Amino acid sequence: MCGRMTQQRPTSELAEIFDAEDRVEAPGGRFNVAPTDAAAVVVQRDDHRAITAYRWGLIPHWSEPPDTGNRMFNARAESLDRNPAFRYAFSRRRCLVPADAFYEWQKIGSVRQPYAVVRRDGLPMALAGLWAGWKDEDTGEIIRSFTIVTTQANEQLAPIHGRMPVVIPEPAWDRWLDPTRTDGQALAELKGLLVPADDAWLETYPVSRKVNSVRNDGPELVEPLQPEERHLLPDE
Repeated sequence: MCGRMTQQRPTSELAEIFDAEDRVEAPGGRFNVAPTDAAAVVVQRDDHRAITAYRWGLIPHWSEPPDTGNRMFNARAESLDRNPAFRYAFSRRRCLVPADAFYEWQKIGSVRQPYAVVRRDGLPMALAGLWAGWKDEDTGEIIRSFTIVTTQANEQLAPIHGRMPVVIPEPAWDRWLDPTRTDGQALAELKGLLVPADDAWLETYPVSRKVNSVRNDGPELVEPLQPEERHLLPDE
């Protein structure tokens, strides 16, 4: 499961990292991005990449009410090629979701303790995403939305949560984004990318429970928990 993340960098910097055109020009500085928020994603448009903003929570094109997307902020890697909500997007509408960190929660008694997960090298993670376009037949408005693909947690995250978002390594970015890779063999190869991240890539540490409320935002949310605040953690 992935239900919160940070997008701390301006989209101009993301455009350089992902070799993409910046179509958002957003300042970044977001430390508590949640489902139903608009967030930056990387998509392939014909022969070039673009950084754009889509709503988090995929609304399938065939859905009648748009609030369907409120529940579809994650797609399980094991079944996305069979799930009607995600099957078409997986075959033709894949995206990358830049995240400087994502949060997972560990249940400790009655307390839900959040942990931040970041790359050890300080670069943003490229989370596997799927996107869709939904048209409001009454107004003609088109809402573009996305979901984050999740898989079984690696050994580092397993004690905290059983699942984690898929992190696409840079050498596979082109393959994942390419909308022409639609045949069975190509999709089987892409599904092979949907595995837990190597434990050596990531660092995990507890953070303030202020992140539990979507009303809170700011760099303090992603700071490691201070020693005097660690009394509720296991074995401490």
